[in-house]
Amino acid sequence: MSSTRPRKRFGQHFLTDGNIIRKIIANVGPAANDHFVEIGPGQAAITRPLLASGARLDAIEIDRDLARDLPGRVATERCTVHCADALAFDFSSLAAPGEKLRLVGNLPYNISTPLLFHLLGCGPLWRDLHVMLQKEVGDRIAAAAGNKTYGRLTVALALRCRIDSLFGISPGSFSPPPQVDSVFLRLVPHPVPLADADILSIADRLVAAAFGMRRKRLSNGLRGLATAAEISSAGIDPGLRPEQLPPAGWLQLSSFLASQRPELAKHGSALPEWLPS
Repeated sequence: MSSTRPRKRFGQHFLTDGNIIRKIIANVGPAANDHFVEIGPGQAAITRPLLASGARLDAIEIDRDLARDLPGRVATERCTVHCADALAFDFSSLAAPGEKLRLVGNLPYNISTPLLFHLLGCGPLWRDLHVMLQKEVGDRIAAAAGNKTYGRLTVALALRCRIDSLFGISPGSFSPPPQVDSVFLRLVPHPVPLADADILSIADRLVAAAFGMRRKRLSNGLRGLATAAEISSAGIDPGLRPEQLPPAGWLQLSSFLASQRPELAKHGSALPEWLPS
């Protein structure tokens, strides 16, 4: 099989639209002193213009044939290719002490959500992340409170980074065309975390529980984790449904509970169990 032929098992859809490639590069704004990580470089459509800026780049490619061919496509010593599964890769191994990395990736639709949390779980490693995602997932990530697509994925990411939905990408921009529209997002981790790890752990548990019963009011959906009186004491209306509470409200409730019931943080984060939903 030719290395240029997309492989279904890897969910490969190669970006071929020159206008979209230029738009991506304009939004990323690469510079000579940047250190990029690219997930799924494929046929180097984005790799080449990133390297043309003078930046360094580590490419993570699971397809052995594409990984083998990539150095010949870019012909520069500033690109290091890693034939690896991004879900299992230690991205912190790529950064010098104190260095911030920049990420660009066309994330496979079937692993985009766990991959995002794997990336954000690397600590203060990233300056920014620019990713192509299935539009449905991207809309959920960038949704506003009160929107029907607003959910636990929205809240968890908002507590960890600023999210900008930049532009949509039609199926015809890829070969072969996927059966869904795509969207290009920018995620910028908060330079100062909004809360410590214990509070975020509590928030993850609350959000997972509440959105698991999103039709119920908070006082019912959070039963066993927070009483109606505790929710009220935190300054939150216990009669709200989970999609009505913005990320700042979830943080406010979690901070209050951390001061009253710190044992809630000992159970750890609910994030590894999450699926795109």
